[in-house]
Amino acid sequence: MRSERRTLTSPSPRIDVDDAGIVLLADPVLPCHVLVVDDDELVIKRMNHLLKSRGYVVHTALSGEEALRVLDTTVCQIVLTDWRMPDMDGLALCRNLRERTSDGYFYILMLTVRNQTSDILAGLAAGADDYLVKGANSAEILARVEVGRRTTQLDRSLRASNRENRRMSVTDALTGVHNRRFLMEYLPRELERSRRYTHPLAIVSCDIDHFKKINDGFGHEAGDEILQEFTSRAGDCIRRGIDWISRSGGEEFVIVLPETDLKGASCVAKRLRHAVDARPISTSSGPVDVTVSMGVTAVETAQQLSAMSVAQLLRAADCHLYTSKHLGRNRVTASLVDCGNLLPDAIPSPLRDTH
Repeated sequence: MRSERRTLTSPSPRIDVDDAGIVLLADPVLPCHVLVVDDDELVIKRMNHLLKSRGYVVHTALSGEEALRVLDTTVCQIVLTDWRMPDMDGLALCRNLRERTSDGYFYILMLTVRNQTSDILAGLAAGADDYLVKGANSAEILARVEVGRRTTQLDRSLRASNRENRRMSVTDALTGVHNRRFLMEYLPRELERSRRYTHPLAIVSCDIDHFKKINDGFGHEAGDEILQEFTSRAGDCIRRGIDWISRSGGEEFVIVLPETDLKGASCVAKRLRHAVDARPISTSSGPVDVTVSMGVTAVETAQQLSAMSVAQLLRAADCHLYTSKHLGRNRVTASLVDCGNLLPDAIPSPLRDTH
């Protein structure tokens, strides 16, 4: 079936992939990148040879300014910098790096001939993690760089673990789509974004018909397989990376369609209804004929967007869903939100898909 083409026109950023994408824990064998900053090419040459011999990926810069340019395009975990340099000394480089927003931690080693307590304290205060006195033997250099490698590896692992925990907290474990927590956290953001740019926003409330009978007749394992296949077919009907699906209840789902008016949302819903109804879903208990009822609503004008709340938007879609159920199921009911007539038990007049 040919997909409807809808174009994202908002310049606003979409939901960050960390909120939705699968993030694996940091691999302990990931290479460690070291940036060596020194205006002495002999020092650069020695460090480059020594660190590469131990498996580090080495980048070099002859000044603090050049170091910043390297870090703009290259991810480095460790910065080994000289204290005294002409354009930007090591202290200024440290301060600059600590002010940067970064996805990972810079472990900074200060390379210096200064070894007075006051000098060491000044370096640490500027943001250095450790220092090396110039002329230190290779074993000491490698040992201190190794501390940096372990520190940044732990930082990467913790960040990846936090992202994974965050992803799991907003993901439905059975189907892999977003859960209700994600819906209630991000739907307000979508609504606010639509208000800001006066772009339409639509949602589709979905309910698999007679799901309790399916569970009773075919078993809960088959029911789980049907939910998984439903989300798979739904995913094929929406725009990847723009639209999103949340499981809001047992067999209930909400599809959020940014930059989409009522007509476009109705097309998506009808396409999904036909995708579900077109062929049985294979389960461990055999093929099962499944249908879905849907309610569609949208806010399109500046007046609708300013007057609408998330609760009203969801309530309107649910009202249309109940209308679809009342009219015999396996259908789509769609209407714009009536901001002035949204009582909790109100069912707005539908524009029905009666096929």
